[in-house]
Formats: sequence, C-alpha cells, structure tokens
Amino acid sequence: MAQATNSQNKEADSQKVEVVVQSPDEVNILGELAIFLLRISFSLLMIHHGLEKLNDPGGFAEFVVAKYFGFLPGDPVIWTYIAGITQIICPIGLATGIFARLSALGLLSTMLFALYFHMIDTGLEGFPFAVVEGHNYIFELSAIYAAISFYFLCAGPGRLSIIRKSNKITYYPKGD
Repeated sequence: MAQATNSQNKEADSQKVEVVVQSPDEVNILGELAIFLLRISFSLLMIHHGLEKLNDPGGFAEFVVAKYFGFLPGDPVIWTYIAGITQIICPIGLATGIFARLSALGLLSTMLFALYFHMIDTGLEGFPFAVVEGHNYIFELSAIYAAISFYFLCAGPGRLSIIRKSNKITYYPKGD
C-alpha cells in the first residue's frame, strides 16, 4: 500500500512543471524602484486625505456625504469614518505590499466616490480642451488617484514589497 502511494507521488512530481517567468537577472531595477516610489508617495498622500476627513468628520459628513450621497443608507458621519479609515488603513497595506490588491481596491472605491462627487458638483468643466480658472480640472486629482489605484489593483505592488509573488509558475499538464 505504501509503495503504491509512493509511486503515485513520484508520477505526480514527474508531471509537475515549473516555469520561471522572469529571472532575477532580467529585473528592471529602475522600473521596480519607480513603482516602489509611486506606491509609497501615493500611500502617504492617501493617508493625508484620510486624516483630513477624520479631523472634521461632521463637516465632511454635512457638506459632502449628506449633500451628494443621500442615497447611502445610515448616518453620513459613519460613511465619513469609513472613507477616512479606508484612506488610512489601505495605504499602509499598499505601501508594505501586504494585501496590496485588496488595499488598492479599497482606495479605488473611495476615489470613484470622489469622482462622482466632483462630476455632480462641477461636471467635466470642458474637459479635455477647456482652460479652466485654476488651470486644473476640479476632478483631476481624484481621477489620477483612481488611475493609480486601478494600476495597483491590476498589477500588484511590484517586486519591492514585503509580500510578493514568486517568479515561478507551477502547473500540472493534463495526461493524455
């Protein structure tokens, strides 16, 4: 019985194939460093926005959440705390690379709400060809933050993170 199990394990191991997707020699160090710096700077800016919300939750709840997000159930202050805490906790996960994609999803969701707010409040402002008063569209910052969040959601944190995927893919080809 033990011999049969042993031979089955050997057969399964012989069918196992590991493919190296990218060898360490081929790593674009400058590119990985740029991704790392983007991840860290973006995370610090998001923490700043979260702290702003938590500094005056009543004001943000009254002038933003209640006014523009009346369709959300419950107290607007609760939604303010959810947004503020998301913008503090998720950047920590993204910056360290721990649950980076889940963290990017949380940040993307807050930025989509921010984009909705800006579209309702000021609209497209003649985007993309108008020259606006402050030389920046009001929604620009939220759009850039959403794009960065979407990138990290799709691509992950890069190689310079605490937790990262291996550069090996293991698959088991189907037998004939």
